[in-house]
Amino acid sequence: MSWLRPLYGHTLAVTRLLLLGCGILALGCGGTATYPLKGKATFAGQPIPAGTITFTPDGAKGNTGPVGYAIITNGDYDTSASGGKGIAGGPTIVKIEGSDGVRIDDDRPKGKALFPYFEMPADLPKSAGTKDFDVPAAATKMKPGGVKGVITP
Repeated sequence: MSWLRPLYGHTLAVTRLLLLGCGILALGCGGTATYPLKGKATFAGQPIPAGTITFTPDGAKGNTGPVGYAIITNGDYDTSASGGKGIAGGPTIVKIEGSDGVRIDDDRPKGKALFPYFEMPADLPKSAGTKDFDVPAAATKMKPGGVKGVITP
């Protein structure tokens, strides 16, 4: 244990450095706040039977943070439900994918796609909230990722 002898005089300093390092790591792990969002997801006014909705902060508008998401079931979504993650809020790109909910096979458990994935900009609250989204019927004729209008809270 003679190799420990040089550390004896520095025990307090080493302990302080370790505590400081742990404190910095704890602050870094806090992450960005996220907020629960729920609502209705419809296609041409009708509930989307099965799908996903993703909320990506719009970096082009200076927004940053984690991507939020939720599963759409019978036209409802909730980022705080199992399989979901809260949103960052602010300028966001919302991506919606919808299917008929009738299983085809292992590769298509949610069935046939109702439309190519659809994206739209939205300005979402930085608080818990409710927001409904409607994918227009014209989305079936758009290229995947078609952007339609600006959605505001």
